[in-house]
Formats: sequence, C-alpha cells, structure tokens
Amino acid sequence: MSEIEVGIKLETKLVGSIQGDFYIPSYQRGYRWGKDEVTRLLDDIYSNGNNNYCLQPVVVKRDGERFELIDGQQRLTTLFILLQYIKKEFKPRIDLKYSLTYETRLNSATFLQNIDPALANDNIDYFHIAQAYQTIDEWFRKQDDDVVAADDVYGYLVKHVKIIWYEVGEEEDAIGLFTRLNIGKIPLTSAELVKAMFLSRDNSKTMTREKQEEIALQWDNIEKELHNSSFWGFLSDKDYQTRIDLILDLIANKPSNSKDKYFTFFYFDGLRGDLDAIWKKIQHTFLILKDWYEDHNLYHQIGYLIASKDPNWTLQSIFSASVGKTKTNFASLLDDAIADTIKLKNGNYADLSYEKPNDYARISRLLLLYNVETVRNIAGKSQRFPFDQFKSTKGGAWSLEHIHAQQSEGMQKQEQWKKWLELHIPSVESLQIDSAELIARMKDAIAKEKLERTEFEDIQDAVVAVLSAEGNVEFLHSIANLALLRTSDNAALNNSTFDVKRNEIIKMDKAGQYIPFCTRMVFLKYYTPSADNQLHFWGQADRVAYVNDINRVLGKYLGDNLILIEKEAE
Repeated sequence: MSEIEVGIKLETKLVGSIQGDFYIPSYQRGYRWGKDEVTRLLDDIYSNGNNNYCLQPVVVKRDGERFELIDGQQRLTTLFILLQYIKKEFKPRIDLKYSLTYETRLNSATFLQNIDPALANDNIDYFHIAQAYQTIDEWFRKQDDDVVAADDVYGYLVKHVKIIWYEVGEEEDAIGLFTRLNIGKIPLTSAELVKAMFLSRDNSKTMTREKQEEIALQWDNIEKELHNSSFWGFLSDKDYQTRIDLILDLIANKPSNSKDKYFTFFYFDGLRGDLDAIWKKIQHTFLILKDWYEDHNLYHQIGYLIASKDPNWTLQSIFSASVGKTKTNFASLLDDAIADTIKLKNGNYADLSYEKPNDYARISRLLLLYNVETVRNIAGKSQRFPFDQFKSTKGGAWSLEHIHAQQSEGMQKQEQWKKWLELHIPSVESLQIDSAELIARMKDAIAKEKLERTEFEDIQDAVVAVLSAEGNVEFLHSIANLALLRTSDNAALNNSTFDVKRNEIIKMDKAGQYIPFCTRMVFLKYYTPSADNQLHFWGQADRVAYVNDINRVLGKYLGDNLILIEKEAE
C-alpha cells in the first residue's frame, strides 16, 4: 500500500468498545500466537495499570454487515480469548460485543465460543486457541489474588486499553494489503496513520474532499523531496520506511530512546481536533528544514552538528533550540554549539594520540569540522560538503588514517607482507638514490615460497627509512599525521608510507571516489609551500603547514585550544 486513499476511517477504540462480526478470509492462516506472545500482552496490560495504553493497528474492511479482518487477527483473537476466560471464570455477566468467524474453518469459530481443552489435539487451530487459554489461566493463577487481578485487567480493557482502528475503503485490495503487512512484514508507520487522520471519511464535516486530496498531494510531494539524497543526507544517516516520519517525530518531540512504535501517531491523535492547524505545522516544519538545507552556512553548520554525533546536538535538539530565535541569535547559538563540540577541558590537540580511544574520537570530530568548514568557506560558495556521501557506509566506514605509516598493524600473513613490498617498490625506485640493492632484497622476498616475519620486518625498516623524513616517529600518532579516510580491508595499504598512499589517493580521485576535501589536499601537498615540498615524503614542513591551516580554518571555534606546533618546529 504505497498510498493511502481518501475514504479511510481512523480512530482509537477502547477494547471494551469493539463490536461487530469479524471474519478471517481464506488467504490468512489461523491463530498462531504462542505462550510468549500471550504472556507479554498480559504483562503489558497489567503493568500499565490505569494509564492509557494503545495496541498496534487492527486493519479492517467493511463487507456488508461484517468486517474483513486484514491485519490484527492475532491480537484481536487473544483479546477475545482473554475476555472469554474472564467471563467464564470470574464475571459471567460481562457482554462480549464482537465475534470472530473464519471463511474456511467454521468449526474454529465454534470452538472459540466454547473453548474445550479436551479437544485441543483435534486440529492445529484448536491447539493454539486452547494453549492461549491455558497460558491465560496460568498467568492469573500466578497473581497474588486472581479475582482482584481479573477485576483489574477487565477494568483496564474497558477504560484504558485501546486499539488503533484502521478501516480501509471498500475498494481496497485486501489481499495486497495483507501481503504487505504480514508476509512482507512492512507495518503501518506513524506517518501513514497521521496521513490517514487527514483523509479519514469521518472528517467530511470539517474538511472537504478537495482539501483532503490537496493534502494528500502535498504530503506525497514532501515525501518525494525528502528522497533527495543530498537533502536526506544532511538531515539523517538513518532510513525510514516513510521519511516524513522524521518531520512528524520532530513535531512530536519523540525521545530518541522511545520504544513506543506509535509514539508520534498517539501525539497527533491527541491533537486531531484542529486538523488544519496540524497540517500547517507539518508544512511549516518541512519548510524550516528545507530553508536550512538551502542556506549555505546553515547547511554546513547544522549538517556538521548532526554528523558529529555529539549527543547534545541532534536534529531534534537543534530544531527545538531554533524555536523563537531570530536568524542572528540562531547563528550565534550554532557557533557556540560547534565550538563546544571540539572544546578540550585540558591539554591541546597536539598532545592527543591516535592510540587513545577518547583522543581518537576528539581528533576525528575536529577533522570532520575542518573538512566541513574548509568547504563552507570556499569563495563563491561553489561547493557543498556532501553529507550524504560522508554518511554512506558504501566503501567502508570512515576512520582516522595515518598520512605516513611506519608500523605493521594488522599484517599477520606473508601475503600481506609481500603485497606491502610490491606497493613500495615503485616509490623506492623513484627516489634519487642508489636503491638497487634494497629493491633486489624486496623482489627476492616477494619471490620466496615462505617469507619469515623477521626478514620482512628488516626489509620494511629499510624501506621506511628511505621513504621517511626525519622526525616522523615522534609525531606518528599525532593530529599532524592523521586524516579522514574510509577504512580499507587492505592492511598492506593501511600501513603504507606517504608516497604509496598518495598514489592510491590519486587513483581513487581519478575514479570518482569520494575523498574528503582536506584529505585530498593533504596528499596533493596543497598546504606545503613549494620551497619546502618533498614529493615523496610527509615531513616536518608538511606537518607544520597542515596544522597551521587547521588553526586558520577553525580558529574562531578553537579559541584557547589552538593547536600548538612549537614542539614540531624545534
């Protein structure tokens, strides 16, 4: 069901108010809930007590004087068995206002009306119905006082427990809808239910059909715009079955840790008295997000805050903080928020190390901001940081990578050692030194049937020595030797020297792969003055120039945390 047609009836109903004859058509299997599902339902109802509690949707289609039960058979049948149990064991005067019948299993309907455990093994339907009845009986017997518990549960069912009643139009393809909701396991979303509120035929007195159709069209247009990968990547790294749910969640202020699948629908259901105001709020919220996306500065600042994963600055908190603020005040708030995400209470970024988990996360966030701000400040606003590509998991996760590596982390196999040697032969050959002996050693090692670790490490040390500038060891794990790259499965490449990585970055760039702007500039030696440029190495002059540019770009956010590089210049 990709679209919800005008003509739906949507409301919430107390279990005690459900009435009518529901029939289960032949395309559905029978009742199949087991002990776990039945017990969970009872526990939820009982623990919720006198608080309002809403079960998931029951989807029906009117068929003359009865309803075809498209989705919710298991819940509605369990509730029927529960009411039957309470009536038989505790409250014989209660009235069951609804019944369940089966298109092809008429005897099952009779068994439901008079459940006899002695007949449980006659067929599979009887077995599951009788098992549910037995589970309910066991649950009540475990309570301190089963009579009081029965009074409580029945009271909750008629006063506080509701179902979401979703009645589709008579022209709806029931089999297709059932397939989607059950076989495809694609449930109704809060967005679809909220949309149905506007299109419900019960609103005919307050909303014309033309207005409903207009809302349906505008709703679909909003959903379509949210499927723009750049727009969506700016807002979120998650996927939604219906993306307009994100907007509705913002309005409802849905907690990030909420386990209530229909939290947002229940929020809007409580506001349904003024549907026109609700719709204007939805439109207004969407236009705010679109305005942020289209504004060059807001796009980058808000996009960074969301991408940074700082728990204090989610899309929800940013949206809430924006309410009632002027553009100037909002811009100031964003500046302060960004500065707060990279602020260090103690020490300096130059003192942080790749090897420490907390430092790793801080450096990663700083370099993300460095990339975003560099792109934001490009003259003419000709480029935008591609948050959709950055958040994409295609090609691997993002990580801090050494610009120049000198260790053998993750290389345990001789195939990896040989690959490392193969990668470095062209770089050694390109040096203006007498490297014939070293290259011969490298080639001999590659040709060996079995290469020993000690031999590889001796040759690796020699290769790293000729491909490294002085001082690299001291700054191996510092921010001056780190950049953002996608994690590679190639351990040999991850542990390569600058020149090898530079050649690989150039290949990736030519192939059109996304490389963060500043990472590309690092390996193209963009920051290093020509007079100090050593093409094959990443040395002191490169580190100083790189850190100087980070300070230049992020100066207003770093404040007292400007990266100190005096130690590097010694």
